[in-house]
Amino acid sequence: MGKGGRRRGQAQEERNDEGGTRQVHRQSLSKWAWGRGTAITGRSPCIHVPRGSWTLPRTRSSRMKIGIIGAGNIGHTLAKRFRELDHEVLIANSRGPQTLSAIENETGAVAVTAAEAARGGEVVIVTIPQARVADLPSDLFDGVPADTVVVDTGNYYPRQRDGRIDAIEDGVPESQWVADRLGRPVIKAFNNIYAEHLGKHGRPSTDDRRIALPVAGDDPNAKAKVLRLVGELGFDGVDAGTLAESWRQQPGTPVYTTDRDLEGVRQGLLDARRERTPEWTATAHSPGTFETPR
Repeated sequence: MGKGGRRRGQAQEERNDEGGTRQVHRQSLSKWAWGRGTAITGRSPCIHVPRGSWTLPRTRSSRMKIGIIGAGNIGHTLAKRFRELDHEVLIANSRGPQTLSAIENETGAVAVTAAEAARGGEVVIVTIPQARVADLPSDLFDGVPADTVVVDTGNYYPRQRDGRIDAIEDGVPESQWVADRLGRPVIKAFNNIYAEHLGKHGRPSTDDRRIALPVAGDDPNAKAKVLRLVGELGFDGVDAGTLAESWRQQPGTPVYTTDRDLEGVRQGLLDARRERTPEWTATAHSPGTFETPR
């Protein structure tokens, strides 16, 4: 499984049979000195993943209201999977809810406007092309409660789609740029896995072949909520540190689209280098340029 990864059975874990939960001690990457193999003593709080939660029916108290802004591959896949888990899902795109009837019929998600998706969820997932984030209404999150979790799944593709974004080329992490545009803190998640794999490769928590996904952000409560959703979808969530450290899961890094296991993702995040590789750097022939917005 995964490059550089060990089988999950080697991860230090404790089982709590009375509570029916699986408690995995994960070393928070923010506790590591950013040098190869250098650790600081101390563990992050345990991440509690309900055993087999990806197949359990939701109780009324555990159901979430989830808004999804963007109905492309990732947005469509998350809508389908979250509905299968019995969460309430609102989904929006740039062309209006009348264009989403096929997704509504397939997934059971409710098509709405972007403003309704932003205001209708405990978790709001923004999953649109990077350069289009600046096209979202400036008041999109006005009046949205501060504890609403905003998730960014995006990636910067300067050569293939987005053109040049100066701030990102100068070293601002992609999701930090998104947070600055939205005027809201974000959690970076679901950006490093193909949509097809996200939809089909989730596995029970006892499966040694389980893929791990990094989750980065500054608010521990918001990050815990996203880690819970990652576990329900059938993946191991890895605390990837702060939003400033989220460049470690951007395109061109070891964990990007490599489907690593828990230990493989940990190691891949440590092995990542901040410099953008040529493949993921804008050129004079990139498809358009993007002016830094006001």
